[in-house]
Amino acid sequence: MTQQKNILWDEVIPGGNHWSGLIRRGTALRLTDLGGGANLSALFYNAEDKLERYNMPDTLKAQHTAFLTTGNVSYSDMGRVMASIIRDSVGWHDTICGVTDAKMIETQYGKSSYQTHRNDMFRSGKDGLLIELAKHGLSKRDLTATVNFFSKVVPDDSGNLSFVTKNSKPGSTVDIRFDMNVLLVLSAAPHPLDIKTVYAPTAVKLSAYQVGNASQDDVCRNSCPQNGRGFVNTERYYL
Repeated sequence: MTQQKNILWDEVIPGGNHWSGLIRRGTALRLTDLGGGANLSALFYNAEDKLERYNMPDTLKAQHTAFLTTGNVSYSDMGRVMASIIRDSVGWHDTICGVTDAKMIETQYGKSSYQTHRNDMFRSGKDGLLIELAKHGLSKRDLTATVNFFSKVVPDDSGNLSFVTKNSKPGSTVDIRFDMNVLLVLSAAPHPLDIKTVYAPTAVKLSAYQVGNASQDDVCRNSCPQNGRGFVNTERYYL
C-alpha cells in the first residue's frame, strides 16, 4: 500500500482495547495490522440518527457475498451505503461470527486481573463495545453484528466454521472510505473462533485522511448494480 501524505491523525489501538469516534463523510480510515493476526471488530451508526446502523444481512445479500474486501460496502438498515472498502491487502474480512463475551474469554484464556496481567487489557469484544457505546448514549440493545476486519473463517462440507490463522500479515492494511457521517465503534479483542490459548491480541493503527466522495467510476459503486442504487440513496440523503 502507498503511504498517504495527507494524514489527518494517527492513533494506535492496543490489543484488547477499544475505541469510538465520529468519522465524517469523505474521510477514509486506513487500518494497519501492526503485528499480524489482528482482529478489529467494528460497528457503524449514522452519527446524526443512531437508530440507523449497519445491517449485516442486507450488506451480504445485496452483494452476494459472505465476507468483505475491495469493492464491497456496508449498508445501513435504510439501504444507504455507510462505508466502502476502497483498498485491501488482506482479501477477506469476517462478517458473521460476532465478538467474544466475558464467559468465552474466561473459558479460553482463563481468569486474570489488572495486577496479574500487568495492567494490560484483558477484556472481551462485547464488553469493550458496550463501554464505547455507553459514551454515546447507546446500550446493549444497540449491539448489532460486527465486521471483523483482518479475520477469516471458512466452512467445511457440514457448515462448521473454522478460523484461518495468519490470514493477515504484519503491516497488512485495509482502507475504508466513509460515505456517511458515521459513529464508528471498534474493539481489538480476539476473534471468537481464534484458536490461541494465550490472551495476546494484536494492536491496530488507525490513520485518517481525506479522500472525497465516491465518483461515478468508483470501484465500490460499480462492483454490482445494487451498490449503484445504494450510493444514490446516500447522496440524496445529503442533498
